[in-house]
This record gives sequence, structure tokens and C-alpha cells, in this order.
Amino acid sequence: MEQLVREGKVLYVGSSNFAGWDIATAQQLAAQRHFMGLVSEQSLYNLTSRTIELEVVPALRYYGVGLIPWSPLAGGLLGGILKRADEGRRADASIRKRVKDLRPQLEAYEAFCEELGEEPADVALAWLLHQPAVTATIVGPRTRDQLIASRRALDVDLSDDALGRLDEIWPGPGGEAPQSYAW
Repeated sequence: MEQLVREGKVLYVGSSNFAGWDIATAQQLAAQRHFMGLVSEQSLYNLTSRTIELEVVPALRYYGVGLIPWSPLAGGLLGGILKRADEGRRADASIRKRVKDLRPQLEAYEAFCEELGEEPADVALAWLLHQPAVTATIVGPRTRDQLIASRRALDVDLSDDALGRLDEIWPGPGGEAPQSYAW
């Protein structure tokens, strides 16, 4: 990567799906070599998948690396999937299994979004944008209309109470490691 930066072929280096240990190692080695190191990390992160809060997020914060979550809608689960299923839209077998496994949380989540007067997809994206380590999200729309609609999330302001309610519905791992599980 250093060579590509020197040649001007790459301006900045980011990682994808690195563990906290890998991020720390990369940053320490870069510092030893007087190299900038990583500027961003792409990780699976959404209300249903919060494991990176244990070690990745603390490492990113410590080293000043930005987080760019992928799959912010959990493969469509957080985009109002129950309502869409009621409208007759079909999902593949793996999504149907996840809906079955997460149905109580999905029902609570979609009801809460309705209380807020917001679309579930907008709330899911807004939640990510309220997370201090997140610098941007990879929204991955299939259509132009979905891309335009996703901009609404920028205007959704979630209060501390709303964020707390989302934590109740979709609990994270309980904090940062090792404090979340060792004490």
C-alpha cells in the first residue's frame, strides 16, 4: 500500500471486515514506518449486527479511523420487511428464516418507527448516523428511487429516548470489550 500511495495510484488506504486487533496492528506498523495507515474501515454494522461495538469501534476511535458500515438495512430486514411481506413481496429462504427468528424484534421495531412517524429504513440509517464512529454508510440502493428516499435519514433526529428504545429492541453486546463480558 505504501508503494501505491508513493506512486499516486492510491490516496488513502482503508480496510474491510478487519478485527480490532488487525486495525491496531496495521496502525502500529504504519506508525513505525512513518506511514499514514488506515483512514477507514468497512464493517457489517446495523441494528441487528452490533458485534463490532466490542473491539472494532473502540480501535477505530482510538486510532481516528472512520467507520463506513455496509448492509445498514440488514439485507432488507430493517426496511419494513413485515409490511412488505403483507403487501405480497417475497423474500428468499434465508431472509424468511431471519424474519421468523427476529419476528418479535421486527414487530416492535416497525411499531416504534410508526410511533415516530418515520419509515423503518430511514430510522435504521439515522441510527447509524447517530453513532459517533460512523462517518458514512454504504446504502446500496437497487433503484434511483431508493437512493433518493434514503436521503430522508439525514433529517431524522433521534432523541436520547428514541436511541434508548432502539437499544432495548436491538440490544448491542453490552459495551466494549473486555468490560462487557469480563466483569
